[in-house]
Amino acid sequence: MPHIENTPGLNDLDRLSIGDIAALPPDLLFALQEAALAETTRVKRLRDRLEAGIDQRYGAVTEAERAAQGKTSGTVRIEDAGVVVIADLPKKVSWDQDRLAAMAARIAVSGDDPTEYLEIAYRVSERRFGAWPEAMREGFATARTETTGKPVFRLETRDR
Repeated sequence: MPHIENTPGLNDLDRLSIGDIAALPPDLLFALQEAALAETTRVKRLRDRLEAGIDQRYGAVTEAERAAQGKTSGTVRIEDAGVVVIADLPKKVSWDQDRLAAMAARIAVSGDDPTEYLEIAYRVSERRFGAWPEAMREGFATARTETTGKPVFRLETRDR
């Protein structure tokens, strides 16, 4: 698309109202969306490179500090030339669902309440729910709530 004088660009979007943006021609909306996606990709790539550099500079030092504190995860702080570097290594825990279900059954058999030890959550996959017979779906329908997320629009040209 050729650049026309006074055509808004990405840097102009902050000063335009949402209504002004909505009133832009479709080909300009398409061009702005393409430019925004390209800029997002560029900024993500730059951020990834920056984070890799920071990790290369401070990763070993913060890992040593974490070990000195007897930690395998969590937050440590070090200082470098007046800059405090806060390094967080989150702990990710996963549980074997089949084993937890067996543990819950054993707890219940022993007369205790499994919910005092475990958080129990029930879920139904949408694919399975949709494949069930109507009578089965009706029985579960009152336990199901459907919401929607934020709408996403992708503009394309006809030649794609």
